Amino acid sequence: MSQPLFAALFDETDRGPLTVSELTGAVRNALEARFSSVWVEGEISNFKAHSSGHWYFTLKDDGAQLRAKCFRAANARIRFRPVDGLHVRARGRLSVYEARGDYELIVEALDPVGAGALRIAYEQLRDRLQAEGLFAKHLKRPFPVFPRRVGIVTSPTGAAIRDILNVISRRTRTVHVLFSPARVQGDGAGSDIARAIKLINDHHKRAERAGFSDDLIDVLIIGRGGGSTEDLWAFNQEEVARAIRASAIPVISAVGHETDFTIADFAADLRAPTPSAAAELVAAQEDQICSTLAELGRSLSRLIRFKIMDARTRVQEHALSQVFDEVRSRVRNARIESNSATHSMQLQMNRTVRDARGRADAVSFQLSPARLQTRLTNATVRFDTAYSSCRGLMETCLEEARSRLGLAATSLDALSPLAVLHRGYAIAEDRSGNLLRDAQSASVGDSIRVRLAKGRIEARVEGIEET
Repeated sequence: MSQPLFAALFDETDRGPLTVSELTGAVRNALEARFSSVWVEGEISNFKAHSSGHWYFTLKDDGAQLRAKCFRAANARIRFRPVDGLHVRARGRLSVYEARGDYELIVEALDPVGAGALRIAYEQLRDRLQAEGLFAKHLKRPFPVFPRRVGIVTSPTGAAIRDILNVISRRTRTVHVLFSPARVQGDGAGSDIARAIKLINDHHKRAERAGFSDDLIDVLIIGRGGGSTEDLWAFNQEEVARAIRASAIPVISAVGHETDFTIADFAADLRAPTPSAAAELVAAQEDQICSTLAELGRSLSRLIRFKIMDARTRVQEHALSQVFDEVRSRVRNARIESNSATHSMQLQMNRTVRDARGRADAVSFQLSPARLQTRLTNATVRFDTAYSSCRGLMETCLEEARSRLGLAATSLDALSPLAVLHRGYAIAEDRSGNLLRDAQSASVGDSIRVRLAKGRIEARVEGIEET
């Protein structure tokens, strides 16, 4: 555009009126052509993150304010999250939002003034996760005293893995290593670290479900060597912190040098200043116990030598003392008494054996086969006699019982009311089964039953005769 904007809009040679849309479009084209790339410095206010992912805010200073928007594709490259009151330097292009007629800045890059973007992003994420409770002390898990299997997440080509393996191999012989390689620098490194942590945890859970105790991971080391803030930024990402906290295995963070602190250090169960220090922590107990045992062994050896020398000295002193003469006399007397007691005991044992042998001979005579056969014959005769007597007595008692039973049966049969039926008598009953003892108990026309010796008769009363 070769002439000023408003001069072109109100040129005397063109008197035709413009619509609002035409005028607004011309202004937008003019602004976008003139301010296609501009840096603006100011303070952020009215910041709003829309659900679509776009950012909307206002840049202002003491004298003016400017609406600004940052689309999702652009703010994905910004490492910090804007907040109200933050002084920033924005790069973008001017445009006009035609629906409202407002001009605005389309932000493509955003840098804080005074503090670095990475520093602000680090502090924002740290404060947010701390407020969420992700760094709470009660979440920190203890480590096993003697870890048998250690997981490691780091770069396969970095110095960290070599340092860790050198320390572990030098200080312990019982710790095994499971290595899960991951990128630790550059775009996508945070996702790669989180994936490697999950991979080792999945292996641990499968071994736990299968009951393979030798394949369980006791502790997990994640880290890398030192570098700039940008180099260590993968360990300042939220997904790495959450992967550490979600790990079923206790985690040691060993990132950079002793002065480097990352979000992973706060989320981990323990922080080691360097990867080598993390390896020393893993093998510390075994190395310390071995050193302690070696020192105790040396102390015990010195103590035993001292005890032997002291005992040898005391023995030599007592050997030269007159007490030994008295001891020899007592030993000699004790030997004589012992010999006498041994002789007496031998005599007593001989008498006891002789008496026992005599009693055994007497018992053996009593138990000789001939005497036993005689006693068996006599016992057999007595048994046969007793058996015959008992059998005869039982037969006599049984015959008497049969006789008594026959008499009782005869008497019972004579007294039975049914026996008279065989002599021609009958028993009359009404329909209810009640005995008819009196002619007045029945009426003419009643049905009665007559019980005979064999069978029953159904009858009807034709007449009643009183006797």
